[in-house]
Amino acid sequence: MRSRVLIPALLSAVVLALAGCSSAAPQAPAPEAVTVAHQFGTTTVPPNPQRVVSAGYTEHDTLLALGVTPVAVTDWYGDQPHATWPWARDELGSATPAVLTMKDGPDFEAIAAQRPDLIVATNAGLDQAQYDRLAAIAPTVAQPAGGSSYFAPWDQQTLLIGQALHKGSEATALVDGIKERFADVAAAHPGFRGTPAIFLQAPFYDGQAIAYQDGLSTDFLTDLGFTVPADIDRFAPEVDSQQAYIPLESLGVLNSAKVLIWATENTEARTELEAQQLYRALTPVQNGNLVFTDDVLAGAIYFTSPLSLPYVLDTLVPLLDKAVAGNPETRPVGSPA
Repeated sequence: MRSRVLIPALLSAVVLALAGCSSAAPQAPAPEAVTVAHQFGTTTVPPNPQRVVSAGYTEHDTLLALGVTPVAVTDWYGDQPHATWPWARDELGSATPAVLTMKDGPDFEAIAAQRPDLIVATNAGLDQAQYDRLAAIAPTVAQPAGGSSYFAPWDQQTLLIGQALHKGSEATALVDGIKERFADVAAAHPGFRGTPAIFLQAPFYDGQAIAYQDGLSTDFLTDLGFTVPADIDRFAPEVDSQQAYIPLESLGVLNSAKVLIWATENTEARTELEAQQLYRALTPVQNGNLVFTDDVLAGAIYFTSPLSLPYVLDTLVPLLDKAVAGNPETRPVGSPA
């Protein structure tokens, strides 16, 4: 009789103890939707978006840098496989996203066919009507509020995309890490500090040299310590323009820089530059204070993304070292030694 009474009692005690442990165990909070602000208001993004479409020119780099492989990417230029340049291919891996194109705006039908649960369009140049059409397909994140419709600052885009992906802390760490790398390289190259430099497209277009003014398009230089001469600003068509269009007869304004960086994408571009006597007479040209890119380095500078910027540092900085010192290899044939 005694044993029959003890056994049910012991079982009851065990059940109560287990119940107590179960109720005390911490429960992970369920993922919640996030709301992000952009140029056209706010967008609520459900947790863990799985089918993400990159609807602008460079957003796929940021998605890949944050560990998200988009189901579709948008081609800008360069005829790269899956619209993905070499600096981003490791992150893409074996994935084969659909490749979209933009002509007068996003390809809405092709985007809808991807059945997205998130559309990232921070560099798609959206207007209100285009945003509304995308938002009718899936939650859409447009360009940062108050900025340019195309090529808003890369760090602002990265933080906005990170927030939409529920990866805000990862995005912050990514941005901070890249900025720290630039600061470290600048500190390690004191000869860059205060050196005037001009970044230009190459070769000439319609009898003009296209130079980038101080601003977003030249941050990769000024973050390394270089300065961009204000002399070229008078050739800009608008006050807030990012590009100066310098007629060949005024090419001497480039002498305000010690270093010229030319975004040459093939050997023919340099040949065309050197065919111009006014170019050959420039002081930086005569002294070999020149950088000529290849197509990949030019693309990395133009992309200005969390994946392309480290490539720019690794590839461009050694060329800048030579250019500041004067590189005989970049002088045109017949220039004085």
